[in-house]
Amino acid sequence: MIEYEGFPGRVGRTFAGSEPWWPPRASAAGKPNVVIVLADDVGFSDLGCYGSEIPTPHLDALAAEGVQWTNFHVTPMCSPTRAALLTGVNPHLTGVGHVANSDPGFPGYTGEISLDAVTAAEIFRDAGYATFAVGKWHLTKDSDMSDAGPRHAWPLQRGFDRFYGFLEAFTNFHHPHRLIEDNHTVEVDRYPDGYYLTDDLTDRAIGMIRQLRASDPDRPFFLYFAHGAAHAPLQAKAADIAAHRGAYDAGWDVVRERRHRRQIELGLLPEGTPLPPREAGPGDDVPAWDALGEDERRLFARYMEVYAAMISSIDASAGRLRAALAELGEQENTVSVFTSDNGGSREGEERGTTQYFRTLLSKNSGHDREDPAADLAGIDLVGGPRTLPHYPRGWAAVSNTPFRLYKINTHAGGHSVPFLLSWPAGPAAPGLRDQWAFVTDLLPTLLDLTGIEAAEGLPRTGVSLDGPLRDAAAAHGHTEQYFELGGNRGFYRDGWEAVTRHRPLTPFGDHEWELYDQRADRVQLRDLAADRPELVAELAAAWEEAARENLVYPLDEGSRLRYLLRPPWHADAGPVRLTPALHTLERWRSLQLVQWRSFTIEAEIAEPGEGVLVAHGDQGGGYVLYAAEGELVFALNAHGVMHELRAGAVPERTARVEVGAPGGWLWDVTVLADGRERASAAGLPMLAAMSPFEGIDVGIDRRSPVSWELYEARGPFPFTGTLTSVTYTPGPFAPDAGRNFLEIVREIGLRYE
Repeated sequence: MIEYEGFPGRVGRTFAGSEPWWPPRASAAGKPNVVIVLADDVGFSDLGCYGSEIPTPHLDALAAEGVQWTNFHVTPMCSPTRAALLTGVNPHLTGVGHVANSDPGFPGYTGEISLDAVTAAEIFRDAGYATFAVGKWHLTKDSDMSDAGPRHAWPLQRGFDRFYGFLEAFTNFHHPHRLIEDNHTVEVDRYPDGYYLTDDLTDRAIGMIRQLRASDPDRPFFLYFAHGAAHAPLQAKAADIAAHRGAYDAGWDVVRERRHRRQIELGLLPEGTPLPPREAGPGDDVPAWDALGEDERRLFARYMEVYAAMISSIDASAGRLRAALAELGEQENTVSVFTSDNGGSREGEERGTTQYFRTLLSKNSGHDREDPAADLAGIDLVGGPRTLPHYPRGWAAVSNTPFRLYKINTHAGGHSVPFLLSWPAGPAAPGLRDQWAFVTDLLPTLLDLTGIEAAEGLPRTGVSLDGPLRDAAAAHGHTEQYFELGGNRGFYRDGWEAVTRHRPLTPFGDHEWELYDQRADRVQLRDLAADRPELVAELAAAWEEAARENLVYPLDEGSRLRYLLRPPWHADAGPVRLTPALHTLERWRSLQLVQWRSFTIEAEIAEPGEGVLVAHGDQGGGYVLYAAEGELVFALNAHGVMHELRAGAVPERTARVEVGAPGGWLWDVTVLADGRERASAAGLPMLAAMSPFEGIDVGIDRRSPVSWELYEARGPFPFTGTLTSVTYTPGPFAPDAGRNFLEIVREIGLRYE
């Protein structure tokens, strides 16, 4: 017997000489690998096997060898779907009833998965699997994304061994604003020419698998590959865009009709299923393509060409992943899943945009900055690194063919998505499946297929799809489900759907409910609410019960109070001194110093030189203070429109920018050098709505530049002198900033709660 001492918790214990002192690790040898590929904002009809004209041969092959669901549903928004997918628990109950970019202080809307909800990664890791996550996370509240954390809601703390991707809702595909590897920021000054995020993510996913297999030939893996595509900004490689040139000149009406016909030919829809007319409701409406002007048609077709190129990039990624698995001899024993997080997105609204942040600001502030002329002038740049486009909602309607409405809506277009599952060595009978299913069903299905028992936690509401996978005629036990997003509500029970389209700042009530028989009316054309009031009342009451059980209340009444409220531990930003040794101050922390308020920036110079003193933002909006050719310059990129203040000779000791916020979503800017005023401008556009999106850089302008002209001439333009520090001092909020009207906004919202 050998006695080991000095090991915590094991002092005084004795072991036989051949007995290890460490606890045994669970072995999963022989169990199948699991790969989940989650697309972003990809609608029901966007794959070839779902009726699209976009070639998706690799995903079509996945459908052909496995099962293809025609009646699969998620939530109408990305973060809630991700939470439900990873836990098998209803999204509000996990704490993720909305996107992770707000935290109004209610348990259903914390923006992170509750610690009581056990994730798939935690389950599979405990069972002996290696666990990898790649791509978009969006399950950490934005205030916790900084390098200070806390990191309890980051991927590694929720069960993943490795992570590579981004924590945010989206990023720039050519110049990602902030990548994370495992638990740390990836420090990048400039991306190589030709860089494209989807390719990078695919390289990393394949690399993780290869590294595992080289080190351990038997340990299975769980891979969660969450694409950023095809979320805005719509950006793709030039060759991929060129491959779709001219494909959408016929317009959305024609393309939508073609997809609908193809869906019926493929057996995805019952023969005779009608195609609903274009949406006509206020804020949802789509104009006839033939009613558009020639320039509009040309620009709008370009948006869709780029979107199609992004779908192609997802398919190419799937093909590379499948090829790598085949090369390693892993494909036969891998459960592969493909789905999307919600339907096609309406965020480009009626006209689309080349500047996503400008459109978000216009939509959410009531301060219209849309510029159709600038969008048209930049048509040749659409899809590249200099624009942040999104398509018009006419193309979102095409993505969601044949269903009505869009992402965020609880009508079918918001949550009906592709779902493919393949396991060549498994028990599934290939073919189509038409049983109603929900995203919470995925985790119980994977546990059944792999034979893993899950730890206890919040109640999983999903029901395994194992029966329908084995037998296309088998019933599925998920017979009822609530939906809610932004005040829109829905309830499914035994083929009946009750659904609302809630208009912001209008009363909630039974008058909003529509009723559809899903078995006879998949596309929600015949509202039966007036014919079956007793059934409407029954389903509305069932929704109410489910809402209270799942922490859905309070409903979002549309006042936008949720974006103004923060728990008390989010203290107001004080002065912050930054040095060139800091890589980049994270986006959310940086925004607190400048957004909706006055502020000053003071750069202390020990030795003059040329280059960037401070930069904040990117091609979607930002500002930069730099010295070049003996001149001090402040440049503001107002969502693609440049404003420059030339401030004379480069200072010897200090450069100072004073920004006033007089109201009206405007800034007044004054530039001083060595204490003397050199330049000023009043009434410049204030940046807002997540912009500036890149954080603050000192002594350099990293990744996507604020000024493209400066970037082409000088690259990131690091400062050649000696810069001691840059200090930000936040000032008062603008008179019309939402923070000044919390109680008024709260009172407005209470009228409709």
